[in-house]
Amino acid sequence: MTSVYAAKPWLSQLTDAQRAPIAPPATVVHAFRAAAARAPERTALAYFDGRLTYRETDTLSDAVAGHLAARGVARGDRVAVMLQNSPHFVLALLGAWKAGATVVPLNPMYKSAEVAHVLDDSEATAVICADRTWEAYLRQTAAGCPSVRVVLTACERDLQTRDDPRVLGFERLPVPRDTDDLVAVARAGLPAPEGREPVTDDIALISYTSGTSGTPKGAMNPHRALTYNAERQRTGHPIAEGATYFALAPLFHITGMVCELAACFANAGTLALAYRFDAGVVLDAFTEHRPAYTVGPSTAFMALAAHPDVTRDHFSSFEVISSGGAPVPPALVEKFRAALGPYLRNGYGLTECTAPCASVPPEREAPVDPASGTLSVGLPGPDTVVRIVDDKGDDVPLGEPGEIAVRGPQVVPGYWKLPEATAEAFPDGELRTGDIGFMDADGWLYVVDRKKDMINASGFKVWPREVEDVLYTHPAVREAAVVGVPDAYRGETVKAYVSLRPGVSAEPAELSAYCAERLAAYKYPREVEVLAELPKTTSGKILRRELRSQR
Repeated sequence: MTSVYAAKPWLSQLTDAQRAPIAPPATVVHAFRAAAARAPERTALAYFDGRLTYRETDTLSDAVAGHLAARGVARGDRVAVMLQNSPHFVLALLGAWKAGATVVPLNPMYKSAEVAHVLDDSEATAVICADRTWEAYLRQTAAGCPSVRVVLTACERDLQTRDDPRVLGFERLPVPRDTDDLVAVARAGLPAPEGREPVTDDIALISYTSGTSGTPKGAMNPHRALTYNAERQRTGHPIAEGATYFALAPLFHITGMVCELAACFANAGTLALAYRFDAGVVLDAFTEHRPAYTVGPSTAFMALAAHPDVTRDHFSSFEVISSGGAPVPPALVEKFRAALGPYLRNGYGLTECTAPCASVPPEREAPVDPASGTLSVGLPGPDTVVRIVDDKGDDVPLGEPGEIAVRGPQVVPGYWKLPEATAEAFPDGELRTGDIGFMDADGWLYVVDRKKDMINASGFKVWPREVEDVLYTHPAVREAAVVGVPDAYRGETVKAYVSLRPGVSAEPAELSAYCAERLAAYKYPREVEVLAELPKTTSGKILRRELRSQR
């Protein structure tokens, strides 16, 4: 490692408080119990009109742990949790951890084959899911996985009474005959098993990558990585203890798990939940709960800004709003601030580094690279080393593009049961991210694009992000994604897919010409297709892979 990155040029950009050493709790369970001891009657979970205090949440999750242990879930067993953003998810998570288990968070949008892969690969002993999911297909899927012996189901209309039809309009079902009801188990009052407390080096999560390409792999997130990043969130953001954190990002996603849930409990705050993303429901929740912090993908903020009822008052309580999951176009940041007030603070992280490894500090604004127009994703933390490397793993000079490599306490030890993939992705414990980026002389990190998404047009490199950022400056464009498509003359050519803002129209030729005025001739999209919505993961990432496959 050469001195330019080892010297951590970003340190001079951080405050004394942000550079100061931290002493994270051993696990999120320890952080939660410390919060329950300090403020037992404070609301821990707010869910529409439902409220659970720290004392109640601690007691209920103890009982879930006691039930799992009584049913034979042993220390180190895997418990798959497949629930939306509701108190049920939190009770399942804390209960599994208190039982000494490793949690496998599952995307509720997964289909049967995707769930089967994760259950088989993780060798899950228990499944905790929605009753509707179990009845629809998960019973049959789990039957093909011999390791699954314990099933808890939940009706996510429980623990509140509002039953907002926009997201909770589904019918209640009888408790499935072959499962135990999560809420009934939680209210049964069993004590948590003794001697099962997780320790800092235990694997807290096996987080399966989103699978935007290839078969999802299980990143092993240790408890120490979760609490490290949560504590850095707490100390790095000027948010008062006890403040409300709104769960905009899904809790099953590493960003929601760390930056919302774990950071909230580290700060003895209130975690406000709204089941799943619906722009109108979220705006109403902002008014009701007056949160100080949230994090979500740029696509969620686009949807909120486009809602016909949105006002500046919806965002007036926020002290910090972060955007993660995908880089934020500079035009979106400025449009959002002009219309609604808050500055969206960019951040960068991956499942393999337990959410953030770089972020924009609350008192700073991210610079825009004058050459490419790319908005910085932030500064690495004081204990993290980010390098930009070439194909051999050697450093490239500051300002030059290369693959982003990360080393630090938040980086996972590897992939579950995949030693060869671990060796390739984590040489000597350093994460090779597959993202192309560069760092300026002051230590600000910029993400150019995914290495595999580069377009080769007549021998010229085209990074989709640069074209997308230009499209986002057009007043009609709401979302944009750029891919390479086969071309008989150029090998590949640039194609853009866009969705438009409500009530605005734009012709494909107009958008192509707009880019041609602002980009080199080999970069602008020769083809533009307008779609009602662009395909996304449930964490909000636009799926370029699906767009490429449409052709």
